[in-house]
Amino acid sequence: MRRRRAALLVTATALTPALLLTTPAFATGTTAATVSATTTAASVVTTDTPVDEMSEEDLRVAIARILADEDSGTRVLREAGEVLDGTVEDMRTFLKTGYRLAQAEDDAVAIARILADKNSGKGVVREANKALDAGTPEALRAFLETGYRLARAEDDAVAIARILADKSSGKGVVREANKALDIGTPEALRAFLETGYRLARAEDDRVAVARILADPKISAALRAAAEEVIDGTPEELRYFLEVGRYEVDG
Repeated sequence: MRRRRAALLVTATALTPALLLTTPAFATGTTAATVSATTTAASVVTTDTPVDEMSEEDLRVAIARILADEDSGTRVLREAGEVLDGTVEDMRTFLKTGYRLAQAEDDAVAIARILADKNSGKGVVREANKALDAGTPEALRAFLETGYRLARAEDDAVAIARILADKSSGKGVVREANKALDIGTPEALRAFLETGYRLARAEDDRVAVARILADPKISAALRAAAEEVIDGTPEELRYFLEVGRYEVDG
């Protein structure tokens, strides 16, 4: 049985508590927005000319690109804007060292937001704290560019294993969960938790409602309610199975 793999995964996570989620990380809009706003480093210089040899015009163009980059954080934008009013040496110093340090400050803020997100799993929290403990601009950037994605995938795999281990998970959910684990990419795992799980559970719920309708002994009221909801949204199907069906016959 493919559910056995889920049991093995759950057992493995029991031996490594750092991998366990406090709660399954499903859609995490706040965290996703935080990362997308800070993950891609701005393209500072698109020429091979060393900063020390750049003309004043080249320096201004490079800083203007940073200001125009939607991924630039608050501290980067503030310092880049200020340095344009300074001397040529001020601009040169910013590109050589100031930008790196300002970006590190913005990255630390982004990581703090990830840690404050209640949906962040234990793998994400562990790696985020490692990056903050290291404290270097390189460690902070590496977490946002690659570490966060991989740590969240670790947490997502655990969340999916828990879904597979849940005896109430239907055939559609089991099928789609196993597909996500078979593909194994961070994107496939996240897609299942954010959209695939909801749709697969709706598929199973629709089958459950059809079984209710197949029972000739149900009341007329329950039949009418089931017929009305069977083509409904995933949320309507779930509500009917968990609450509505009992209210009708109650």
